[in-house]
Amino acid sequence: VTRLNLLKAVVSTQSTGTSILHCLDNEMARPQVSIHGCEDGALISRQLALPAIFKAPIRPDVVHFVHSNIAKNHRQAYAVSKEAGHQTSAESWGTGRAVARIPRVRGGGTHRAGQGAYGNMCRSGRMFA
Repeated sequence: VTRLNLLKAVVSTQSTGTSILHCLDNEMARPQVSIHGCEDGALISRQLALPAIFKAPIRPDVVHFVHSNIAKNHRQAYAVSKEAGHQTSAESWGTGRAVARIPRVRGGGTHRAGQGAYGNMCRSGRMFA
């Protein structure tokens, strides 16, 4: 394809309102990129002008914005569990034992048995759930 044929293509497409003549001059100023491919079993090698966007300067603010927002995709969720403080089989002892009527952990043979449960004021009770 010669430059004259390209100019003819520009003249024929100007009726559509697009200005390709400006792009042709820019393509000659931009670096060329080798493109290798395969069509119908035949190897094809072409030289094309690098898109103009690659000549734009790199903006550090945009790089920082994109990097920090992409990094947010790898965050792990953290919060108080819905079941926090309710993972015991606690039941109130009722009145008459000279202790508070807070539910207490059932069982024996462990330090946890008899401790208060479920309440906000209890150790290992529900915090904010």
